[in-house]
Order: sequence, then C-alpha cells, then structure tokens
Amino acid sequence: MTAGIPAIDRDKSPLLDADHDAVRIADALRRSPHITFVAPAVPGDESVWFRDADGTGFELSLTTVEPVPDAERVAYSWDAVVAAIGNHPHFIRAALEQPSFGPLNLDTITALTRTGNEYTLKLATSLIPVDDQEPGSPAEDVAYAADRLLTSDPSDSERATAELLNYVAANWDKQDLPLREHAQAVARALRTR
Repeated sequence: MTAGIPAIDRDKSPLLDADHDAVRIADALRRSPHITFVAPAVPGDESVWFRDADGTGFELSLTTVEPVPDAERVAYSWDAVVAAIGNHPHFIRAALEQPSFGPLNLDTITALTRTGNEYTLKLATSLIPVDDQEPGSPAEDVAYAADRLLTSDPSDSERATAELLNYVAANWDKQDLPLREHAQAVARALRTR
C-alpha cells in the first residue's frame, strides 16, 4: 500500500463480507479482454494489481485519496477497468469521477457493490517494467506464466491452458496440493520454452 494513504476503516463497514471486495474487483478485471493479467487477491487486500494489453502495470487502491493533478492519464485502461467492474454481477455500477464542472477525472473511479459498499478506486501506474517483476508466491508465478502465454499469440490449446492456469492461480487456496504442484510444473515448462 502506498505510504500516506489511509487504510480502509473496517469497523465502519456495515457488512461482514467487505473484506472480499478486492477479490471481486480482481475477478471483474480478469473478465476484461483488455486486461491481460490480474494478480491473485485474497480477502482483506486493500489493492489489486493488474496489467493492461500494452503491458503497463497498475495498482488499484481501495482507499479514498486526493487526485494527483499532474498524474499521467491513461483513458484506455480506465475504460477497461470501469467496464470490467461495472459488468461484474457483484457491482451495481462503476464510473469515472465526474466533477460538477470540467473534464472526467481519469485516475479515479467510484464503484458501488450490490451489498452497499461504495469505493473510490485510485489507479497508480507501476514504474517497474513488467520483465523486472518477480512473482511473490506460487500462485503469482502460475498466473505470470499464463499471462506470458496469452501475450504470445497463443493457439487455441495454449489459450485454454493459460485460462486454466489463471483459474487455478485465482483460486489457489481452494485447490488441492497435487493440482497446485501440476500447475507449477506447467508454469515452469512454459517459462523454459
């Protein structure tokens, strides 16, 4: 989490499942054809990390922060994020912030869940090149291998393999040990190709 950004006050949340909203946002982003990788999220996370079709990494922070006036504007990625979250069955709407006067705020989204939680999502651009990022867990390693496969003009069978790896990575804690080990083996084989 970025220093200086206040954490979500979980005691003020009226719902017991508010901790799962980061997982739901990650799930929504995975459904977008314009987003090629979404890092696994677990209940309680306060941010979601993803990469767009151009390979740029972003972090969505589930905290309310002041907009950065000189931040780089990435309208295409925001359109994809708004559409992905807005189309997810758990969310009622997602929209770019619209001040009463002036242009849309392209780095801030408001998302409203069906259970009544409203989040201000702040997008911060990752300054680390994609190839320099090391996965931090076995699930991230599997998801990263799937992401690399999807961006390499895959065949139908390779696309199916990547989608299966992404599913296993997104549901890592629900998978049994043999399936996890097999997914890691497939990910290692894809990296050495």
